[in-house]
Amino acid sequence: MQKMNITESIEEIVRADGRYDRDAYYFVRDGLDFTIKMLKKDSRGTGRHVSGQELLEGLRRFALDQFGPMAKTVLTYWGVSRCEDFGEIVFHMVDKGILGKTEQDTPEDFKGGYDFDEVFVKPYQPPTRTRSHRPAKSAEAGGARYRSVRSRTSGAKKLSGGSN
Repeated sequence: MQKMNITESIEEIVRADGRYDRDAYYFVRDGLDFTIKMLKKDSRGTGRHVSGQELLEGLRRFALDQFGPMAKTVLTYWGVSRCEDFGEIVFHMVDKGILGKTEQDTPEDFKGGYDFDEVFVKPYQPPTRTRSHRPAKSAEAGGARYRSVRSRTSGAKKLSGGSN
């Protein structure tokens, strides 16, 4: 039997299980490379196996690096909406010989990794501001922010906040 290349293998996976877009598989493969480099920088990755939790962290960082505030949107478009989906993709690739695993590796390693909204959406939302509860000033007391100003043309009035 002839060994398939990665493209043929991914195409076969997508035909057999269409839950995830083919790009999700390439993303996970590239994300693994990113994770290995990341771990080497931290001097924990030299020549050793990457755990499911380490891969999840690497995929999180890789998605933010590649897609920024669009990370969750892109992943969702590919059918990936939770960490368990990454596990499914990884183990499809393991079954095809694209990725390797140890005896201890299981799809459960990817359960409960992180919430996609927390890691892909929340960092890009503006901080919540607390409103001061100052009593509103009445116009009669001279506290109106905008005042009526005569227009230069005709007798119409316009609102002005000051320097017009």
